[in-house]
Amino acid sequence: MQDHSLISKHQDVIQIALFALTITSIWASELLFTANTFFTKLKHSRVNLLFIFTALPVQLFMTTFVLAVSVWANHHHWGLINYIPFHQHLVVYYLSLFVLLDFCEYIYHVIMHKLDFLWKFHLVHHSDLHVDVSTTIREHPVETFIRTGFQILWVFLLGPVAAVLVFRQTIQSFSNIAAHTEFRLPNRINKVVGLIFITPNLHHVHHHFELPYTDKNYGDVLSIWDRLFGTYGELESHDTVFGVDTHMSPEVNGKFVSVLGIPFKKLIRKPITNT
Repeated sequence: MQDHSLISKHQDVIQIALFALTITSIWASELLFTANTFFTKLKHSRVNLLFIFTALPVQLFMTTFVLAVSVWANHHHWGLINYIPFHQHLVVYYLSLFVLLDFCEYIYHVIMHKLDFLWKFHLVHHSDLHVDVSTTIREHPVETFIRTGFQILWVFLLGPVAAVLVFRQTIQSFSNIAAHTEFRLPNRINKVVGLIFITPNLHHVHHHFELPYTDKNYGDVLSIWDRLFGTYGELESHDTVFGVDTHMSPEVNGKFVSVLGIPFKKLIRKPITNT
């Protein structure tokens, strides 16, 4: 399929601006409608916000390679999408690639948890002792490099055009923001929405400090992969404790430089517990 969409050269800037506006709006809402005080929330969020300055340059740099692989794959009619029936139809094309890319993100997430070398960087995200919307951007720059490296692989294997990547990234970004917010859905609504999508309730389970819950609900936008592969889990909010059991020190997690150095210290895995 030829990409006839006009991908603005300012697309990255527009997405970043929308992303920032959404996070800021939800952050203010969390402040207004939760028990947080302004200074406590600001102190917590400041650590997470500093990751923008380390991860964003890596993200923007690596995105050039993601797009280059996309252009190459489409020029050579390369990728799994070319073997899907009726892929010439716009709806089939976009929907198929969205689902396939979401499955790839599920695989990536599982890999980040299961390989100790990669987990050292991913646990920086999990080490937040109070999950709120600012946790969305708490990502070690090395993980940013690894994540976009995997994205290059997924684009090479699947062959999406740039417009699909923009479409996917937009939905993914807003889904990730929603998943990390302090606001939870009422149980009845969560039961319905959670049949297909990752909700804040489900993602909070993933941020519980102990196994086996840390290894539940890997889904990015869709929850169907967790249901299919047996990694789905539920946990009540009053039983959920955020963080990682190996890194529960407020002193370490409250300082940006200390958090940045976590992957370079000895990691001791703890056994699965039956909480």
